[in-house]
Amino acid sequence: MAPSAMSRSNDWTKSLSEAQPVPYWLDDPGRPRPEPALTGADDCDLLVVGGGYSGLWTALIAKERDPARDVVLVEGREVGWAASGRNGGFCAASLTHGPANGLTRWPDEIHKLQELGDRNLDAIEETVARYSIDCDFERTGEIDVATEPYQARELKDWYGQLRAKGLAEGMEFLDRDAVREQVASPTFEAGLLDRRGVAMLHPAKLAWGLKRACLRLGVRVYEHTPALTLKPYGAGMAVRTPYGQVRAGRVALGTNIFPSLVRRVRSYTVPVYDYALMTEPLGDEQMASIGWKNRQGLGDSANQFHYFRLSADNRILWGGYDAVYPYGGRVRAEYDDRPETYAKLAGHFFTCFPQLEGVRFTHAWGGAIDTCSRFSAFFGTAHRGRVAYAAGYTGLGVGATRFGGEVMLDLLAGERTERTELEMVRKKPLPFPPEPFAWTGIALTKWSLARADAHGGRRNLWLRAMDRLGLGFDS
Repeated sequence: MAPSAMSRSNDWTKSLSEAQPVPYWLDDPGRPRPEPALTGADDCDLLVVGGGYSGLWTALIAKERDPARDVVLVEGREVGWAASGRNGGFCAASLTHGPANGLTRWPDEIHKLQELGDRNLDAIEETVARYSIDCDFERTGEIDVATEPYQARELKDWYGQLRAKGLAEGMEFLDRDAVREQVASPTFEAGLLDRRGVAMLHPAKLAWGLKRACLRLGVRVYEHTPALTLKPYGAGMAVRTPYGQVRAGRVALGTNIFPSLVRRVRSYTVPVYDYALMTEPLGDEQMASIGWKNRQGLGDSANQFHYFRLSADNRILWGGYDAVYPYGGRVRAEYDDRPETYAKLAGHFFTCFPQLEGVRFTHAWGGAIDTCSRFSAFFGTAHRGRVAYAAGYTGLGVGATRFGGEVMLDLLAGERTERTELEMVRKKPLPFPPEPFAWTGIALTKWSLARADAHGGRRNLWLRAMDRLGLGFDS
């Protein structure tokens, strides 16, 4: 490394010197106290396992549909402590991990899926207002940014395809000057603006607000109450916890990346660790230097992509790029902190925004995403329809988990609805193979994606084979 490059690297590392290795969103003095753990036995009509978005939305909608339904929610740690409190706070309308993935997998349903996604995002906004959830909700939209000339060409072509298929409402292609007028970065070559399809929010405050809404409607919430076993009990099910047991007529599993209580579901997901940084609040001059007046969320177009956005107090969250799969698919606390990735992200940040030289990062953290081979949620039932599950959101669960909660409730009720009739709901992705094949395949895919980024987007034989099989790995 040349001396000048070494000096720049040292400068970037200094920006991390005071960064706390905790999620910014959870580092909040207003964080609510957890509800007491379950001790003894409890009975209910519906038991929801998991206190992230998936479980919270399911419990809330269950009470909204039928206020007389007796609902219990158990959470192994604290509500919102895992992915729901660690993500970037992008709340997207897409249920399919973007229209490209949806078009590839469900071309005949894509317009219905887009309609359902738009309605779902509207319903989230309405819920935030109805329950006065203070979560910094901003319907700002998002710009998909090209940082290489070939990406600009691909974005323009993709916009043309969306228009031809009637899927480009609210979208606009931005050339180099237009995208830099929105946000000033010397790396931006073009952009695709989605004005209404994405909102920004404070993810932990959303989880805490949903918890308060559930409690207000009469849901009994037990925290620090992991679900250990799931077994039939008479006409219903029983879930054992460390200090007690819940007997329920029906059970909805919102455990996502954590091992499912339905063992056969476990092979459909793997944990991928994602990492993010948060800057100190930017001053007026710093904000003026980057523009960003409309506060859209941003993501670049590379395979190994970054996502970035402004917080309510004008910090920049900068995350993504590395996607780390631990051998064996283990979920462990020590994987939440990865200094080598933080250093890499800091360098990328100052390459994107050199005018912000000298800005410090206050927080650096990571967490596991539940990904599946089709990059979007799958659904199902077990124990003769008494148990439902949804998992595999692959990073877009902030919005899609509400839809997943509705699907689980439909399935538990045995109802045929516009949701349960979807091929996306009726069919499952391909499962991941056992080790060492899963680790080897994911590692080879990651290497191939990085190579494609470095060679004008050209996909090698391995990636083309994965495309044909409907498999892959998304960073």
